[in-house]
Amino acid sequence: MNERRGAETQRRREEQFKRNLLRLSLRLCVSAPLRSFLLALLLLSLTPMLGCDRTERATTADANDADASMPAASTKSEVSRTKPRVVFLGDSLTAGYGVERDEAYPAIVTAMLKLEGLEMDAINAGQSGDTTAGGLRRLDWQLKQKPDIIVIGLGGNDGLRGVDQRDSEENLRQIIMKSRAAGAEVLLLGMMIPPNYGPEYTKQFQEIYPKLAKELNVPLVPFLLQNVGGEAKYNQRDGIHPTPEGHKIVAKNVEPHLRDLLRALPPKP
Repeated sequence: MNERRGAETQRRREEQFKRNLLRLSLRLCVSAPLRSFLLALLLLSLTPMLGCDRTERATTADANDADASMPAASTKSEVSRTKPRVVFLGDSLTAGYGVERDEAYPAIVTAMLKLEGLEMDAINAGQSGDTTAGGLRRLDWQLKQKPDIIVIGLGGNDGLRGVDQRDSEENLRQIIMKSRAAGAEVLLLGMMIPPNYGPEYTKQFQEIYPKLAKELNVPLVPFLLQNVGGEAKYNQRDGIHPTPEGHKIVAKNVEPHLRDLLRALPPKP
């Protein structure tokens, strides 16, 4: 009985997948590389372990990496600071899934800004598979590090799971407001998702980021993976997570916005 039910469920998923592919070809008016990127997200979202979870559980080392930033952050908090502290609160894209920690975009942005004379105490608080709800739960711990700036790169996993976009929006709103209340400036990183839950859901999801940026007056990177999403040479085999070269481009998307925030901070005493 259970085997028959499983087979029927799989058949329905395959049929839904075919319908989604047809919708993509007819409705998605984007460039071919970006279309390939969204198709890769769609393929992963139909697997038993949705979205980034499918690849992020591939090795024990990567699972342990998810929390690697926490002990380091705790140590840093005990040292007298002369540089502004920046927390990158995100998912596997921030954590640097599949690449070395120093090859992920937070480390690259840090190095880029240092060359411009803007040094910072950067904390990579990326956690593979994290959602906006998970980020909100982790926020209080990160705020104990007394960050001057929080970079929020969350929401992609919400979209792949079909989380009610109103919940995602409210979680992000709470993260922004709590960060502000703790004295931190905020940089919001926008994301896109494939239309496997329908064009209306996709549109409403993508509108969350500019809506919150305008409502709460926070700077926005419109699309974190601009010029990387869908470009095979800049992505790993899963078609989603950037290669080291891809992270360099992602860093260029983030760097000018973070630079402006750093320059606007009051000097350390």
